[in-house]
Amino acid sequence: MKPEITTIAVKGLGGGLPDTIPVVLFPGEKGGTLRVLKNEIEQFRTGPDRRRGTATVTTLLSFIELVNRHKDDDSAIFAKTDWPKPALTAVLDYHTLDGSPRNADHRVLYTFPITPEFQAWIDNVGKKFEQAEFAAFLEDHAAELAAPLDAEKIEFERLFKATLAAPNELISLARDLDIRVGQRFKQAVKLQSGEVELSFTEEHTNATGEKITVPGIFMIAMPAFVDGAQVRIPARLRYRATGGSVVWFYDLYRWQDELRDRVSQDLAKAGKDTGLPTFEGSPETTSRGL
Repeated sequence: MKPEITTIAVKGLGGGLPDTIPVVLFPGEKGGTLRVLKNEIEQFRTGPDRRRGTATVTTLLSFIELVNRHKDDDSAIFAKTDWPKPALTAVLDYHTLDGSPRNADHRVLYTFPITPEFQAWIDNVGKKFEQAEFAAFLEDHAAELAAPLDAEKIEFERLFKATLAAPNELISLARDLDIRVGQRFKQAVKLQSGEVELSFTEEHTNATGEKITVPGIFMIAMPAFVDGAQVRIPARLRYRATGGSVVWFYDLYRWQDELRDRVSQDLAKAGKDTGLPTFEGSPETTSRGL
């Protein structure tokens, strides 16, 4: 007898199975033998059986547009909002609301690329600058210095008990520091305003050097993420006098919290613009390790 193609019903044997599967029946003694046709059929496939893999985008807008292109009613967005590796992950074939499992391995990933400008501020937090180095740094990053808002001035001057400087005051400080290169630090006087007056003197004289006024805090403002919205962060300006010279450094006040807040806002925007549910956390790891 010749082999024949037939089907076997598998409905009800578990999730993820079709109602029937095709097999080849080879008649013979003891009922003959069966061969499943899946492997033979797969040899002739000209396209993938389903969508899978992870697309990585570099802007929030691209994330939203790509998710909208591929989403369905059961897609979901997950977010890691804390530093150092914030990310949004859309699982386009996420498990259904009625409890049916799906593959969950077709995804879109956005990892919040940091702008070069903000990366420079992060990289130099706590770094000790000589006078000339710090003057050059402030000059190079003048575009990121921001005028304080009235509410910021009230909040941070009260918090740090120091004067919050305007951008022009920081640029003036940078120029004053540049002039003082080669001069020796003499003394510092804390003013009632929270500013500090530094005195310098020429090494070969005993004359009293001219004073420069140093504010205690200043604001920076720039996009933290590529093509993202601005963040505003206060920076504490500090110095240390050693052996007749001064080194400068700064701290960014709670900048990780500011970035977390920015990521949370972007997560809310992604949810609103895609119409998908959002969750803080990570989706399940699939067998493909995604």
